[in-house]
Amino acid sequence: MVTTAKNGYVYIPEDLREKFGERFHVVERDDSLVLVPVSDDSLEVLRDEFLDAEKSAQKLKERALKEGVEEAGK
Repeated sequence: MVTTAKNGYVYIPEDLREKFGERFHVVERDDSLVLVPVSDDSLEVLRDEFLDAEKSAQKLKERALKEGVEEAGK
């Protein structure tokens, strides 16, 4: 798929917008840009993601911090 960015806009085909939504974070990775879908209700996404989590909140925070530090170092 090739899209053209004009005036700072990126056009995403309708089928992909239907699948992933219309809001994205743009993340820079090395020599690429990555579009990360943003849910309308971010808290609901987190609740669903960790609904069956067996770890404590502290363990989850430690893991998130470790992954963030590792990601920042790339």
